[in-house]
Amino acid sequence: MTFFTRSFATLSALLVSALLLAGCATQDPAAKAAGEIFDPYENTNRAVHRFNLGLDRVAFRPASKSYVAIVPDPMVTSFSHFAENLSMPGQAVNALLQGNLKESGIALARFAINTIVGVGGLGDPASAFDIPPVDTNFGETLHVWGVGEGAYVELPVYGPSTTRDAVGIAVDFFTNPISFAEHNPADNIGVYAEIVRRLGDRGRYSDTVDSILYESADSYAQARLIYLQNRRFELGESSEITEIDPFELDTEGF
Repeated sequence: MTFFTRSFATLSALLVSALLLAGCATQDPAAKAAGEIFDPYENTNRAVHRFNLGLDRVAFRPASKSYVAIVPDPMVTSFSHFAENLSMPGQAVNALLQGNLKESGIALARFAINTIVGVGGLGDPASAFDIPPVDTNFGETLHVWGVGEGAYVELPVYGPSTTRDAVGIAVDFFTNPISFAEHNPADNIGVYAEIVRRLGDRGRYSDTVDSILYESADSYAQARLIYLQNRRFELGESSEITEIDPFELDTEGF
């Protein structure tokens, strides 16, 4: 089984699971209006969180620290630009699906300029030309179409999400034209580029991430709160969330 086939099977399973979860639980309208967190699968999510913490501790954290220590900072930035550039065609598709023709055109313009002038996307001349950044995805497309946030979920390896965004992650992978281009310089280049980008981000912001994951009274609750606040802010929703004080949570077993 090829890496792509395994990725397809894994992401397909995530997509089906997210759709099933979204249909199995709905939040009380009053609780939603009050900004309460909807986490009906907390036990499962906490088990996944423990797995992710273990993976981060033994693999991702040390690898990311070594990466930013060995690779010069300008190269780390260039690799991040490269990964972002590969996402532009998919973002153009999402902007189009959201009815935002201007942003779709901007994404395509950034892709063309950074690919041609920026040496395949390693540079970001589009920003120097005052072409604004684009940051959208299929999760936002679903939001524009009126799909609710759904339940909070923590995905293996990927981390915090919601049922809506989990579907978006899977769809983004399969709708980005780059994923299926016949003349990619390497199979699954988008996947590899995203891994390298995440290594750079984890290494650069190691102190902040470590404080959340390893110094919080309840790292699961803290990561959940931060993710939901940031995501709702990105989508223009209310970021006010009613949350239990982490020090009052029953964290036995953690």
